[in-house]
Amino acid sequence: MSNTQSAIIALIADELGVRPPQVHAAVELLDGGATVPFIARYRKEVTGGLDDGQLRTLEERLRYLREMEERREAILQAVEEQGQMSEALRAELLAATTKQRLEDLYLPYRKKRRTKAQIAREAGLEPLADRLLAEPHLDPEREAAAFVDSATGASHGIEDTKGALDGAKQILMERFSEEAELVGRLRERLWEDGQLRARLVKGKEAEGSKFSDYFEHDEALAKTPSHRALAMFRGRKEGVLALSLVMAGEDDAPIHPAEVAIARHVGIDLGAEQAASRWLKEVVRWTWKVKLYTHLETELMGRLRERAEQEAIDVFAANLKDLLLAAPAGPRTTLGLDPGQRTGCKVAVVDATGRFLEQAVIYPHAPQKRWDEALATLAGLVERHDVSLVAIGNGTASRETDKLAAELVKRVAPRQLTKVMVSEAGASVYSASELAAREFPDLDVSIRGAVSIARRLQDPQAELVKIDPKSIGVGQYQHDVSQVNLSRSLETVIEDCVNAVGVDLNTASSALLSRVSGLSTMLADNIVARRDREGPFRTRQELLGVDRLGPKTFEQCAGFLRIMGGTNPLDASAVHPEAYPLVARIAERNGRELAGLIGDSRYLKTLKPSDYVDEAFGVPTVIDILAELDKPGRDPRPEFKAATFREGVEKIGDLEPGMLLEGVVTNVTHFGAFIDIGVHQDGLVHISALADKFVDDPRQVVKAGDIVKVKVLEVDVTRKRIGLTMRLGDAPGERTAPGQRRSSGGKPDGAARGRQPRQGSGDRQSAQPGGAMAEALLKAQRRR
Repeated sequence: MSNTQSAIIALIADELGVRPPQVHAAVELLDGGATVPFIARYRKEVTGGLDDGQLRTLEERLRYLREMEERREAILQAVEEQGQMSEALRAELLAATTKQRLEDLYLPYRKKRRTKAQIAREAGLEPLADRLLAEPHLDPEREAAAFVDSATGASHGIEDTKGALDGAKQILMERFSEEAELVGRLRERLWEDGQLRARLVKGKEAEGSKFSDYFEHDEALAKTPSHRALAMFRGRKEGVLALSLVMAGEDDAPIHPAEVAIARHVGIDLGAEQAASRWLKEVVRWTWKVKLYTHLETELMGRLRERAEQEAIDVFAANLKDLLLAAPAGPRTTLGLDPGQRTGCKVAVVDATGRFLEQAVIYPHAPQKRWDEALATLAGLVERHDVSLVAIGNGTASRETDKLAAELVKRVAPRQLTKVMVSEAGASVYSASELAAREFPDLDVSIRGAVSIARRLQDPQAELVKIDPKSIGVGQYQHDVSQVNLSRSLETVIEDCVNAVGVDLNTASSALLSRVSGLSTMLADNIVARRDREGPFRTRQELLGVDRLGPKTFEQCAGFLRIMGGTNPLDASAVHPEAYPLVARIAERNGRELAGLIGDSRYLKTLKPSDYVDEAFGVPTVIDILAELDKPGRDPRPEFKAATFREGVEKIGDLEPGMLLEGVVTNVTHFGAFIDIGVHQDGLVHISALADKFVDDPRQVVKAGDIVKVKVLEVDVTRKRIGLTMRLGDAPGERTAPGQRRSSGGKPDGAARGRQPRQGSGDRQSAQPGGAMAEALLKAQRRR
């Protein structure tokens, strides 16, 4: 192992608080093509029990540090080639721990276009700059006279003393602005103590009214919340806001604090009254104003945006994880209803495995109002296919369709029929996708949507993986952030969630299979093709007969694939095939048949894991195996529950302050949670109204998909704004009790979160600032 690799491993181990050998083992596995889910579950002995969270952090830091080492090598080589390398510089470059520090050190040696300072050096003005800096008692005009072309006999374009002094100033400005220590200190001072200042661009009042909260807004740079930073950046992008950075104290200080810092660093006395003092003060002032401020403002605005984007990505990833791990209703025959009015409600029935059975279109609502006919059609479908679940999309006319479903439940009694409102965010995206066209080439796009709604109730994860996560509508400013970083984060979440649950090899779609550890889209397609051609898999070993699926891939994927009712009962569990001999040994030593051992909780609890340890499997793996034998293939997702929307409350006009309602959390942000209460417009519970105690992070209280009780605080029908509280003791208009509020830091964020028509449900955050969220946050502020 190289010294560089050892240093990286030691650093990561220190950051994670684990031993270097653990990190080294994980790095070797990752470099060998192993996935994080595989390492976390099946290589615990090798890594000393690193969990998936630690492994994800390790993977990210490993990528960063390796990129930094590549950059370090490139910089060392570049400076060597210039003949500029000194032992001191080499030591500093080798000691740098961030990419930013490396770039600061490299700045003086970076190849750049011909600068004014370089031209001045070529004109021989560097001795003048050095002399005036070292001996400020010298008269600048007199000293400069010796460097004018007429005095030197040269033709450098230095026609007078002013030109000579300007050139010398450019040399010192560039020199000072490339001092790595100075730049670093100023950067961190501006970040820690600076203010982000937003101002209205003149003449944009009406056009930018949605950004009115930021027309005259100052906020601590380092403490600016993600949602407000992204709102201001969007305002700047649209030409409404001008953003700048202000150093603490600069408005009141006679000399800018940054200029004082520059002067102190380079040894200039700003209070001196010597001959060259005025000129040197100008050098310092222009170094800050022209060289450093512009550079640092751009850089720190970039840092703020990067941090804000990462926080927004984290929010999106957390919400997506909650949705992917939401409780499944299970393998039950389901009727999917995609509500509609003029064009009718689209109906699709799928069996317990999600296979499409039958379709229909009904017209219970205006203008046709064929209610009884619609009921009869639905009842016929229920009877023919023994339907036990009705999934109703929550788009246009959903509450009216929910009434229809309620009558259907009564009509088919005593049959146990359950109706559930289901989020249809992204269903239209799936319906028109290439994947949907391959799955259902003969179905109309609208019927595909009804199928998706039905399947989403049966198993949210299996259906959501078919949709671009950015179309699911749980992001915060998702189109304002780095799409590369967003996609990488969301792909990681999907991979972790799918492998945490496991996948039925014989029923899973290609889209779901492709998320399994080690499987690519091509291999997933090959598995489905093999299944279609030869029938269901009977054993995991048959995977090795799939085109291009070799032993290495089998090792990565096999433990996450389940075969129900197959030849080997262990194939339905998370026990990896490599551990089957161990399970056989456990059964043999206890004189039990494997089938009889599985599920015998009382007996399994009497076994000591340490009794079955060998050189291949340690205690952690044996513990996992015994847990799987107890409950093979157990689903980590919670038990399924459905929200019940209040009858008679179907549109925003039906709401009244003080109403107690049940709803579903659709989105969680840093400043609160959005709740679907069945009126086609999500309400906002501000962070200060989530609980009767201080809440620092809304996800400590709620997550996407949760069913919650809320009280209506305020309703604005005209502007479609709903303020809610989960503190059921709150009264409309009541002030928040001291110590129980939690502001997100000043002024409200500006992104609307009202429910959009289905076609836009994947772009909920693209609504402009100034919607329900802004209003509710303003009101939450007023209550304080």
